[in-house]
Amino acid sequence: MHPRILLDRLSTAFGQAGILGALLLGLTACAQLPQDVPRPPSRALASPEGTPLGTLVQQRRRDAGARSASGFLLLEGPQSAYGSRLALVDAARKTLDLQYYAIHADASTARLMRAVREAAARGVRVRILLDDFHSTGRNALVLRLAFEPNIEIRLFNPLAGARASALGRVVSSLGDAGRIQQRMHNKLFIADNAMGITGGRNLGDAYFGHGDAGNFVDLDVLASGEVVKELSRSFDTYWNNERAYPVQSLVSREALDRLRDEVRAERERRDGAANAPQPPDGEPRPVDGADRAQAAARRAAVWNQQPMDLAAQPFVWAPAAMMVDRPAKIPADEQGAGTAPAAPPSAQGEVAAGETVVDGLLQLIGQARGDLLIISPYFVPGPDMMKAFADAVRRGVRVRVLTNSLASNDAPIAHVGYARHREALLDVGVALYEMRSEQATVGSALGASGASVTGGSRAMLHSKVLVVDGRLLVVGSMNLDLRSQKQNTEVALLIRSPQLSKQATQSIETALREGAWHVERTDGGALVWRAPQGSGLEDARREPDASLGLRLLLQLIGPLAPDEML
Repeated sequence: MHPRILLDRLSTAFGQAGILGALLLGLTACAQLPQDVPRPPSRALASPEGTPLGTLVQQRRRDAGARSASGFLLLEGPQSAYGSRLALVDAARKTLDLQYYAIHADASTARLMRAVREAAARGVRVRILLDDFHSTGRNALVLRLAFEPNIEIRLFNPLAGARASALGRVVSSLGDAGRIQQRMHNKLFIADNAMGITGGRNLGDAYFGHGDAGNFVDLDVLASGEVVKELSRSFDTYWNNERAYPVQSLVSREALDRLRDEVRAERERRDGAANAPQPPDGEPRPVDGADRAQAAARRAAVWNQQPMDLAAQPFVWAPAAMMVDRPAKIPADEQGAGTAPAAPPSAQGEVAAGETVVDGLLQLIGQARGDLLIISPYFVPGPDMMKAFADAVRRGVRVRVLTNSLASNDAPIAHVGYARHREALLDVGVALYEMRSEQATVGSALGASGASVTGGSRAMLHSKVLVVDGRLLVVGSMNLDLRSQKQNTEVALLIRSPQLSKQATQSIETALREGAWHVERTDGGALVWRAPQGSGLEDARREPDASLGLRLLLQLIGPLAPDEML
């Protein structure tokens, strides 16, 4: 549950129980984090040479006769996204470094973390850096890995307080609201400093296509070779930062064991109750009991538990650079608010150093000369972004943006920030597309190569992609919104490759035609949503597929929520 999703829940809850909420706000004291915490420094593997992955990368580069030292593979479907991560874990011999905003406790992650534990048992050093916002309730159980040999886990920008529920811990931290809002949103999965994955996906069922309540349509990139060293340097910077707290400094193994027992007891009560409610954090969950076989069958239709054959993959070799926010973008306890410059990209001087990753993207937009394709699931353009789009259109650039519709957005209140700028974006000449939420569109969205998403009928856009002039491809963790620009830390890979850009463009354009509403204005100025090609649907005159209650709720809450919080 992201802070913007929490805002959704708090808004609803406050409307239902305003007096109680006010009392809680008034009576709660801010819990304190531990002081003088030991953080033994560690670094990435100096060189992948001599490891199976390092040898594979060198061989593949020689076979391709590539001049560029970095190779890439787009991971568009659930099978490739999951199988590639399993392959990296299985192939690792020295180190595994994982950096994530969220790791959910569910079936897909259980299989993946079991492989990580087996890697540690054979001597691989495992470091897991996790944003602390999600490590509550059932999801806190992943922290038990920190007490296994060869595995360290650190929590970035943690919230103080008990971990029984996300809402309870946030309430206990209301005196430090800035910490709640500022999150480490980076995603990295690195093996032996030879291969690594970055992109939009967190770890969990809904990101790998078999969530029960809904699934995210996402995109990652598997990187190999020289650029992976940049990913590892970024990981080390965050890992050794004062904002990263070892798990043992925040929670004991005994406390986690008690939480495990409580989760089991609650699950048993829930399984025995008729019409059991959804989990309080709203995340999709695997089913239990008699439905376990059915869940396994659904999962097998999307991906299996076989690692990807890395030696058989068609890597594209190209110049690349990493853009990453510095950890200081999130202030330490003794510092005030503010941002620090992003690490400067180095791919052929394409982008100068900016304040943040999003600022670097705005510089890229400023360099576009013909075509700009953007996927941003949360799209809340601030003044800088609006100016960049208007300037690009004036230069003759065709600008197309794919974002979530109200119905497909997992955080509907974030849609308010986009909707209030929608007319202005159309007026300056930006072409807007909003993803359909129905299951039928997901097979073609983002060119999933025939892989369908099963489970819940709801599809939610989560990819973060830019294609500039058919030659520059950016895949990362960032959204084009003020939260990514000003508050969250983000990471992105910038790849100068017409081949990969063409591949991504074909996938995105398929999604625009077959899986998205095209938003336009009529001659009278009203909004109209043009139905996707071949959908058999009629054009819509209001937010498609969204209930009246949801539309009314957002009209009431929207004016009260500033763009910076969405």
